[in-house]
Amino acid sequence: MSNRLFLTLLLSMALGFSGFSQQSNAQQPNPNAPASPSAGSTEREPLKPVTSADYWDGDDPNVVHLIMHPFASKKYVRRHTQPIQDRLNELDELTASNAKMIKDIDARSQQGIQLASEKTSLADQHATDATNQAQVAETSGKQATSRVANDEQVVGNLDQYKTDQQTEIRFRPGQSVLSKQAKDALDQLAAPLKDQHGYIIELHGFATGSGQTAIASSRMMAGSIVRYLVRNHQIPVYRIYTVGMGNAPEAGAEATAKHTSGGRVEVNVLKNDLVSSAPH
Repeated sequence: MSNRLFLTLLLSMALGFSGFSQQSNAQQPNPNAPASPSAGSTEREPLKPVTSADYWDGDDPNVVHLIMHPFASKKYVRRHTQPIQDRLNELDELTASNAKMIKDIDARSQQGIQLASEKTSLADQHATDATNQAQVAETSGKQATSRVANDEQVVGNLDQYKTDQQTEIRFRPGQSVLSKQAKDALDQLAAPLKDQHGYIIELHGFATGSGQTAIASSRMMAGSIVRYLVRNHQIPVYRIYTVGMGNAPEAGAEATAKHTSGGRVEVNVLKNDLVSSAPH
């Protein structure tokens, strides 16, 4: 309250000094003023509008108006400063929003960089695995090529089989049962073939009779020998080849051929030394 009264007194003194100065200036003649028109002239200058440029804007300078003047009111100040405060609040909100957006963008950027780094590491690992697999495949290819070359050499020498052992198993007419003597002969022939490679066994069966009956009988006798070799000596069945010759005559040194009087099977063991020596 004391500050407001002191401010009121200062303003009153300033306004009084201003009024005194205006009266002094009004009494002094203006040398730049135009000469007054003659008494006989009828033209006069138009009156200029009076504009007040003082602090009070038409209000009488008194203590009441000084106290009640808008510049002395908090509402007046609040009314003029509120838009500025609103704009500042809006700028603060915009700044906070931009800061949050920048933070989110930075977080997403860091996440993207980390994801890209992980994918790059995974791609490098895949590339390394692919390189290792390519090297393994190359090594396997070289080994396969070497094996194919060896197999081609073996296949090229398949016609080099030579007779190694030979025996003849005889049967009674119309029978296909192996006798004791026949089994002993087969045991003697099959014993050296254990754990051997590069051999085959050919069976040529001959039987009395004619036509398909003789062929069937010769096949039955050869079948008895195959079963005995597979069961008793574990000879692989794919190494045994049978041919039913029926009543075909024996090929001898004589010009004329003679027919066999009973059933018999020729057993020939053929070996290929190159196949036997090849690695397995």
